[in-house]
Amino acid sequence: MTQDFELSRKLFVNYLKHEKSLSENTIKSYKLDLEKLFDYLINVKLIEEVKKTREDDLIDFFKFANSSKEDSEEKFAIRTMSRYLSTFRSFFKFLEAEKNIDSNPVENIDSPKIARIIPEYLSIEEVDKILSKPDLSNKLGLRDKALLETMYGSGLRVSEAINLTVSNVFFKDEFIRVFGKGNKERIIPIGQTGLKFIDKYINESRASLRNSHSENFLFLNFRGKKLSRMGIYDIVKRYSREAEIEKDVHPHTLRHSFATHLLQGGADIRIIQEMLGHADIATTQIYTHTNRDYLIEVHKTFHPRG
Repeated sequence: MTQDFELSRKLFVNYLKHEKSLSENTIKSYKLDLEKLFDYLINVKLIEEVKKTREDDLIDFFKFANSSKEDSEEKFAIRTMSRYLSTFRSFFKFLEAEKNIDSNPVENIDSPKIARIIPEYLSIEEVDKILSKPDLSNKLGLRDKALLETMYGSGLRVSEAINLTVSNVFFKDEFIRVFGKGNKERIIPIGQTGLKFIDKYINESRASLRNSHSENFLFLNFRGKKLSRMGIYDIVKRYSREAEIEKDVHPHTLRHSFATHLLQGGADIRIIQEMLGHADIATTQIYTHTNRDYLIEVHKTFHPRG
């Protein structure tokens, strides 16, 4: 955290404690929300001073936070976003009153705008560009190719990709077994392309990454341990940049793209719900909104009155 962000937070916390007389638990909640925002602004947006934060930066944070929820129940996600918004309003209003910022970036952001944030997804062409970037001539590039093909091909959550084991890939039957939220088992089809690169990775790369401390996890880092959440984040971001994708791509974007492309291809939404591991169909139905432009285009193309 930069000195400027740290100082701003300390001043705000002092204000909450001594002037607003808030409880320690409430202040802790404020601090955690701000830490998440600051981490995003500093490491993703490369902002070094709080006063340089703009409305678009905050909207992008909400999109990022929404895409990182790993499909939390819709009501919970909206409640979390509303809490973030409340925290940021208080923080920037305080800075504005102290004349530490020139303009308030939260001023024109309202709750309905946050609630309307829907998952960003990639076109099939954009996915193809990303998946073509790993260098298959080296062991890490081969691992990355297998990872990306698996995440997009089966719509995995990051946590599911991290914990996928070699023994839970069934080559003959063309499916993988994952354990999602609440350790709930899920069987997901995986296409021949994904299986081909998993097989190639296992036979040509994974053995050289393993060591005496390695477990049965499929995707290993260069130290022989299972990939971390941040490791997968860096992999996806790197290849997205190399592919010159202008969208803000995260690991969960591949999952959103998986679901959207299935829907565009005519898949039943309840089958998509099952493959994604959603407990509530309402969580899956957000992809019908994501898909609206595509549906309008199909109507224009194929309907006699389109």
